[in-house]
Formats: sequence, structure tokens, C-alpha cells
Amino acid sequence: MDKIVIAGGIPLKGEVSISGAKNAALPILAAALLAPAQHTLHNVPNLADIRTAKRLLENLGARFADGPDGLSVDTRDLTSWEAPYDLVKTMRAAVLVLGPLVARLGRARVSLPGGCAIGARPINLHLKGLEEMGVKITLQHGYVEAAVKRLEGAEIILDFPTVTGTENLLMAATLARGRTVIKNAAQEPEVADLARFLQAMGADIQGIGSDVLTVHGVKQLQSARYRIMPDRIEAGTYLAAAAITRGEVTIRQAPVEHLTAVIDKFIEAGLRLKVDQDIISVRPGGSLTGVDLKTMPYPGFPTDMQAQFMAAMALARGVSVITESIFEKRFMHISELRRLGADIVVSGNQAVVRGVKSLQGAPVMATDLRASASLILAGLGAQGQTEVHRVYHLDRGYERIENKLSALGATIWREKA
Repeated sequence: MDKIVIAGGIPLKGEVSISGAKNAALPILAAALLAPAQHTLHNVPNLADIRTAKRLLENLGARFADGPDGLSVDTRDLTSWEAPYDLVKTMRAAVLVLGPLVARLGRARVSLPGGCAIGARPINLHLKGLEEMGVKITLQHGYVEAAVKRLEGAEIILDFPTVTGTENLLMAATLARGRTVIKNAAQEPEVADLARFLQAMGADIQGIGSDVLTVHGVKQLQSARYRIMPDRIEAGTYLAAAAITRGEVTIRQAPVEHLTAVIDKFIEAGLRLKVDQDIISVRPGGSLTGVDLKTMPYPGFPTDMQAQFMAAMALARGVSVITESIFEKRFMHISELRRLGADIVVSGNQAVVRGVKSLQGAPVMATDLRASASLILAGLGAQGQTEVHRVYHLDRGYERIENKLSALGATIWREKA
């Protein structure tokens, strides 16, 4: 098992380009199942979760080919409708094949999902919505079994704006008979990116980017070519890396329009930056001041940036109160940040962060994807050497992070634990 070692205390300097968004690429790969065709996708990140998704689709009969023209996804000859436990257990997003398989084949058998241990993320809203579209759902031996003769349009009101639930129902609705309306839909940019890919396939969708999605089902979808949006969480993470090291970093290919909440919060904390189209330039000088934040569904501050922002606040002047309103177990990185010298007290879903003058390098252990990133950031800002163990979480969502940070001047490397 690998670990990442960081000799901290070095201000970052240089340019970094943002990769394609994992959380957009995963549902788009699943959506390719809807049409028996060959699709071409550009800007697909090279991540562990993407490789898992490709293995899952190959298990269903899809074929992939990498080339100068992008990633070819051939879904013409599906041979299975089952997503087995071995492929689903490490990645919650694997449940996204449920909607496309039911829509195209009329049946699916999908293992209940795994992924990061950050709290309960049940798929009951996915299943309830599919049942409203006429799908018969049974749960047996840890699997969701779904069957339907023909999906019927429905009016679906989500109890919570679940991202993967919205995506699953949106994909299913594209081939349903009649009109489907999804109310209280997730408004995350990755949902909109999926919807635009579905439009490229011939889907009839209105309300993209809003909390009400209206879909008029079509008889069939077709081949599409599409470029996946840049990763807003990766961009936010490098913004935090520049902040915690007091560096001078230019972030290119950043989805600025989807980073408003993150950018505004860093500016409030005193970070000097300039935004120009898809470029964010962080300027050196000044110091961070503690600010409060509460994670919220988009367009609020993303829960996927909470741990990274907390790492930066650990070295800010004053006190920050960080409230996590999305996942009940998303403070698991705090005990590891304390090992580096952070002063953080937790009460329920709130963390009170009192900034310290310096952090000290130490061995730490990652518990999930974004916790991994926060520990890397803390190590960059700490004095001495930090070892981050269990970085297989990190590889699920950050493409070549140690290489990108090295190019910015960080002393960071990977080695066997």
C-alpha cells in the first residue's frame, strides 16, 4: 500500500491545469449505456474510480478504446444487466448504472453501493422514484433487482436534492413513455453536465441547472461526442493549497462559474486572488483570517471542499466555525489534523477551529477521499515531514496530485508504506 510523503513549509509557485470532473465523468459513462452506439468522450480523468467504472461497463458488455480523438465507449452489444458486488463495493457511483439498464433493457441487478465512509447515503430516493415510473423493485441478498416492461413518465418529488438520485432518475426518464418531472432536483454542475450529454444523445430535457427537470421521453437515443467539464473540487483544492502555503499559483481550466461559493469564502478569509474567465491567479502576501462556513447543496459551499478549507483555517488567525450539514461523518479528518497540531473542537455537526502559528509534520491516516486531500494540504503547510497513509482514497478523485504539486515546487513523493 502506498503512502505520500511531504516535506512542508514551501510556498507553492507556478501553474496547474485542472483535469476533467470525476463526478461528471462517472454518470456520463453510465449514460452511454442508454443508446446502443459508439460514443466519444473528451477530458476523461485518469482516476481509480474511472477505471472501476470502465471495468463495470465492460462487465456489462461495453468496449473501450483510448485514442487521440478521445475515449471511445461502444455500448452496442450489452451482454449483462448485473453490477456485481466486487465492482460496486469500492465506488458508490456504480449505482448509476441502475437507471440506464432499466431504461434500455427493462431489468437490472445492482449490488448496494460502497464508497467513502462519510455517513449514510441511502439510495431509497432512487428506488422510490423508479417505482413511481412503474419499476418493480426487490431487495435480495444485498442486491437491488429492478424490472419493468416500459418506463412511464411520472411527477417525482425528491425529499432531498440527492445528486446520484437525480442523475439516475434523469437517465431513466429519457427513454420513459410520456413526460417526467423531477422536483427538488440536485442543481450541481455535474448534474447539468450529464443533462447536456443526454441532450447530445437526443434527449428532450428542460430546466437544466434548476431544481425542476422536465423530460419528455424519446423512443431511442443516439451516438454522441462530448467534452466533460473541469473538476471544480480539484480546482478548489489547489486554491486551498496556494492559500495554506501562502503561494503564488495560477489555476488554469478552472470552472470559475461553479466555484463562486468557494472563491468568495477564500476572499472573505483574506486570500488575494484574481479571476479571469477560466483562470484563477492567487497572489502572495497577507495572511488568512478565520471565517465561518456551512456546507450546503449547490450553489452553496460544497461538502467536498469542507475538509480542505478546514486545513487552511487551521493556520488562519482567529477562530472559524465550520458546520457540516450534508454528511454526518465528514469530520473524520479532524483527529488526524490534530496529530499535526491543529486546534479543533467538535460539537455535533460543528467544528470550532482556532488557528495556530504552525503545524508540525507527523504520520497520519486518510479515512476518505476529501480527508486525504486535507491531510496533503496540511502537510504542505506544516513544518517538517508528513506521511499520509492509505492514499488509495486519494487516487479515486485526484489525477497525479503529487506530480502536479511537485511541478508547483512542493517536496512531495509517493513510496510504499
